[in-house]
Amino acid sequence: MPLTILTDGDVRSLLLSLSRDDALSLQDNLREALHDYSTGTQETTGSCSANQPQRISIPSSHGQTTLFMPASTSTTTGMKIVSLASASDSASILSSNSSSTLVSTNSNKSADPSTTSSQSTTPHGSLTLLDKRGTPLAFMNAEELTAFRTALAASALFCKRSKVHSIAVFGAGKQAYWHIRLALLLRGAEIHHINIINRTFEGAQPLLKEIYSSEEWAHLRTANDKLKFTVMSREYGEYGRLLKEHVRDADVLFLCTPSTSPLFPAEYLTSSEGRKKGRYISAIGSYKPHMVEIHPDILRQAVAPEHKNHHHRHVDKGGVIVVDSLEACLKEAGEIIQAGLGAEQLVELGELVMVRKAAMREIEMGGAGEKGLKTWLEKGNVIYKSVGLGLMDLCVGEDLVMLARERSIGITVEDF
Repeated sequence: MPLTILTDGDVRSLLLSLSRDDALSLQDNLREALHDYSTGTQETTGSCSANQPQRISIPSSHGQTTLFMPASTSTTTGMKIVSLASASDSASILSSNSSSTLVSTNSNKSADPSTTSSQSTTPHGSLTLLDKRGTPLAFMNAEELTAFRTALAASALFCKRSKVHSIAVFGAGKQAYWHIRLALLLRGAEIHHINIINRTFEGAQPLLKEIYSSEEWAHLRTANDKLKFTVMSREYGEYGRLLKEHVRDADVLFLCTPSTSPLFPAEYLTSSEGRKKGRYISAIGSYKPHMVEIHPDILRQAVAPEHKNHHHRHVDKGGVIVVDSLEACLKEAGEIIQAGLGAEQLVELGELVMVRKAAMREIEMGGAGEKGLKTWLEKGNVIYKSVGLGLMDLCVGEDLVMLARERSIGITVEDF
């Protein structure tokens, strides 16, 4: 059995070569795996939650945390091992080398920009894949893969939105990179503004240089005549006013920072003015109980019962927060924990990505069925919180290995 070895350069080259059809195919396979994770059993699929052990976290004395993430699908078993900088209990890790961002100075529990870390928060590690017989299938660098698969999962709900003209991105690292690239690859003709909000302008320069000068971005940066990119940092004098405008104007918010304080005040979205517009919020940067990107009040309002006698026009809310893993987010997602949410206020992404199947569940719970669910997913306020699943790495990693073999990328060790 041949073993495929993919370096970080190999993985990056492969991902940059993906066409829109390639990305949609990868997304479809990931949606199926996540659906099996949420609804399957050990008798029906290897991707079910019962076959996905909780990850193991080992902190070190030199400021690193190593994560061991075992997982399985119907065709593969494997493990991702990654190490990343440990988040400080007292400050936001906002590294200009990875998912750095700008946080508000508003008194509404925002992070102090002076308390930051110079450590990179980009995870470094590897993914090992075995086939269903336990034979080694592939060994690959996990750095680019981790950022890509996270953005790919977030894109499942992004693709359901009816309007994506304006996108605000917090951060300028790999996660931000792949969220932006996939958004343009999948729906570039519809996007007019991408506003990148970063701690410093200098920290966003590598991302901007890639977007504006790289050949791999040429077809994306010219997706339509209205497409414009802007960068905002605290260094700009009009920051306070523009931050509020960018957040309120956004159809989509991609939050890609390992922050320990909310990235913007809750009232931007919880006030009557803030609730007039439906938005999709993908929060994927925080992964520990003390880490938050979204103010807990925003989540509390999202799950609160509707009052039919209000005097303001508000868009639909689903009454739940969408998560990648209910079990993992209840234990690790700071936003969920600090908002005091319970399992009944969460729904897994795998239950929603197949709309017709999810609609049947909603009808059983007394809801409006497919029509109501589609309206919410397309136009309502949808918040997606992810802390990451090893299953995502396995599913996407296996697909990338197959593509690498087809395109002769990487190293093949025969008879390993």
